Amino acid sequence: MSSLTTSQACAALGVKPATLYAYVSRGLIRSEPGPAGTRERRYHAGDVQALAARQATRRDPQTAVQDALQGSLNWGAPVLDSALTALTDGHLLYRGHDALVLAERATVEEVAALLWTGEQGQPAPLPLRARLNLSRPQRGASALEALGHALTAAGAHDPAALDARPEARVRHAARTLNLLYATAERQAGVPPAPDLPLHERLARAWRVPGHADLLRRALVLLADHELNVSAFAARVTASSGASLPHCTLAALCALQGPRHGLASLHAHDLLQDTLAGGAGAALRQAGRRTGHLPGFGHRLYPEGDPRAAALLGALTAAAPEAPVVQAAHALQAAALAETGERPNVDLALAALAHLLGRPAEDAVTLFALARAVGWLAHALEAGQNGGLLRPRARYVGPVRV
Repeated sequence: MSSLTTSQACAALGVKPATLYAYVSRGLIRSEPGPAGTRERRYHAGDVQALAARQATRRDPQTAVQDALQGSLNWGAPVLDSALTALTDGHLLYRGHDALVLAERATVEEVAALLWTGEQGQPAPLPLRARLNLSRPQRGASALEALGHALTAAGAHDPAALDARPEARVRHAARTLNLLYATAERQAGVPPAPDLPLHERLARAWRVPGHADLLRRALVLLADHELNVSAFAARVTASSGASLPHCTLAALCALQGPRHGLASLHAHDLLQDTLAGGAGAALRQAGRRTGHLPGFGHRLYPEGDPRAAALLGALTAAAPEAPVVQAAHALQAAALAETGERPNVDLALAALAHLLGRPAEDAVTLFALARAVGWLAHALEAGQNGGLLRPRARYVGPVRV
């Protein structure tokens, strides 16, 4: 065990040795013999830290609570209740349903219905007009920019956007999701196909109809991921009473940071470098460039990201001899041997984009289209719960001057 000397333990607790010995006798701190040939004792560091924390709480409970809340904002303890998605023992569950099982057969529409209503099935059918992008917003230089323009226009001009009735909110979530796919079709310059399932619409827009099922799997696996930064942005925005397109727009903006959705761009570069010069050299180059291994490791999945394993497995089954699939396997083996890290979903998305012959940014576009289902679910749930998400800040600046 990690241990402390008597003087270290006393300093951490702010007590004298006699008090420390009393803690040991009461079973509050574990103790073990020190170095051979001495009469010294060593004290369990975790026990000392836990006792010190309890003492601090009793001395200043308000500060202790504030410290706990501050820590919870950075991969810490849960800060709000949600019935949507659970990350439990390496499993990803959508309302109790294993996402990996859903990815085998479920459509985007079925997973959307599950997350939005709690019932797996098809959402209420939309009229044809709602399945098209007829607003003609400004055309974007990229697909992500086009999605942003479409959401901005819908939030400002769609007369149904602010209908707060529960049945209307679910219907408008479907309108918003369809808008995104219609925008992807328009950005790709293909006629709309509103009667196709969403994953087939995207495969058609990207001109990869033979890989529609791979897109469906990715869209389902990425539909939601608990309270990530973009989902939290959607919830905060929804708590203000904003429309669902504007909630989705807020989440889309949060996605476009290098510590969130844009991480797949670095993973795409890593795969490209592996194809050009081998896995070992690519890993070293990526480490020098980014300070970490893009596409590997996830704090919520110490034993490996199940979404990555599922999607990379599907890529291997679909195209086992494809160079990018071989490169992904080489990277996995090299990273595991060198660092013990396993791939995360960013590497799987980048590999899928490579396999489909799509540019790197389309890995992020796919992420956004997939996660829009979850963003809308979080916005709906936040709206149902009511109340404004408005935490207070603890001021640590200079006193009045």
